[in-house]
Amino acid sequence: MATQSPIDSEAIENLRALNPDDDNAFLKEIIGIYLEDTPLRIAELKECLSSFDQPRFTRAAHSIKGSSSNLGATEVRAVAEKLEHQSRNSGLNGLEQLLASLENVFAAAKAELERIATT
Repeated sequence: MATQSPIDSEAIENLRALNPDDDNAFLKEIIGIYLEDTPLRIAELKECLSSFDQPRFTRAAHSIKGSSSNLGATEVRAVAEKLEHQSRNSGLNGLEQLLASLENVFAAAKAELERIATT
């Protein structure tokens, strides 16, 4: 049984279609920005969790959700959305496991995006 890709191929094709004649330069640039920025946002989430900075945590989760949605990183988007909603509605208690889950799904998305960027 084949496993589902952590990246929605339709989202990737939509990004490719924005600049169809650039040999994927735009897509590679967007992937590069995402792969550079998302680990920084995840580190920010950890810092905010430690310092109990709920508003900043919620914003960082929202940022990850949006950028992941744009690139079709559906699992990353879903976990970031849960983090955003739970932090907004219930505070920061008990989010450690969900944050670890975010790191795991991001690792899978990162590997696939790196593969896409080199093909």
